[in-house]
Formats: sequence, structure tokens, C-alpha cells
Amino acid sequence: MTTPISYFEQMYAADPDPWSFETRWYDARKHTLTVDALPRRRYRSGFEPGCSTGMLTARLAGRCDRLLAVDAVASAVATAAGRVAGQPHVEVRTGRMPHEWPDGTFDLIVLSELGYYFADADLATLLDRAVASLDPDGDLVAVHWRWPVEEHARSGDEVHAAIAALPGLHRLARHEEADFILEVFGRDPASVAQRAGLV
Repeated sequence: MTTPISYFEQMYAADPDPWSFETRWYDARKHTLTVDALPRRRYRSGFEPGCSTGMLTARLAGRCDRLLAVDAVASAVATAAGRVAGQPHVEVRTGRMPHEWPDGTFDLIVLSELGYYFADADLATLLDRAVASLDPDGDLVAVHWRWPVEEHARSGDEVHAAIAALPGLHRLARHEEADFILEVFGRDPASVAQRAGLV
């Protein structure tokens, strides 16, 4: 079963930072690794569904000419919007994934700690929409917790296996630890060195 929105609403009602993103070194390090793994220095248009309180959003903002961040919980959206206030190229708004996927295309899509909350049909819809809205030169970044969690519909490894099976994407990078897996997929199979003309 896809995790109901009430689960997240209750978590944010009890604590405005329910996963301690603002204070935990684990997440600060993981967010740094996520942004450092991006194959390109700049992106025209990024999309981060499930942005939570915007800690990763703030880091991605420095790499994107335009960035859209979305979360289903209004209080999380308010926190994230406050975090990137003063950056007019960043828009934060409320939306439920996968069915309120935005119009338009993106050359960067970041799925951070999101895919394992969806049952089979919703995960398939999420990934189909991600691929459909990814520009021909676009990159898809995925990073997920690997330990079992009762509220998750599947493991992080299963999410990444589903992404790896999508047609038209090529794995550009993989960082694996006991705690999380971080992968970058691109429509263009060229490596960072190849893109820079070094090879």
C-alpha cells in the first residue's frame, strides 16, 4: 500500500523536522554527496518531488537556473519555502506524487528518500512520469535508505532496481553504503569526462 498522506501530516504535526534533517550529520553528509554526484555544473530546470523541509532543496538551488520543489504536506512546504526565500529562481509548492506531477520537462530530477513510500502501481506511475519529463540531456538522481522500515512499501534497493530497469536510462554513477544507495542515471550515457571532452 502507498503510505497515506495522514502518516506524514501526523509526523510533521508532532515535529516540524521529523527526520532531524537540520541537525543530523548523516543527512548533511548524504545531501552533500547527492549534490556532488551531479554530472553537470549547472542545470536549466530541476525538479525535486518530496522536498520535505528543503534542506536538500537549498543545496540544489545553487546548481539550477530554475528549481521546482514539491511536497504533499503544507507545513513542510512552508518550511522549505522559508529556507529558500530570496531565491526567486526556486519555487516550492504543495503537490501529491505521483498524480500531481508538474507539467513541463526538466534536465534534473532528484528522487530523494521518496520511492519506497509507493505501492507498485504508484511507483510505476512516478517513474513513468519522471522518464517522460526528463529532457534528452537530462539526469535522474535517486538516493534511498536501505534499512527496513515498517511504513515503507519496499526497500530502497528495490526502488533502485526498478529505476535501473527503465528503458532509455544509463547508470552514470553508483555510491553504495550499508545505510543508503545513491545513483545517477542519464539519457546520455557519456561520462563526466566524456561530456567535458577529456576522452
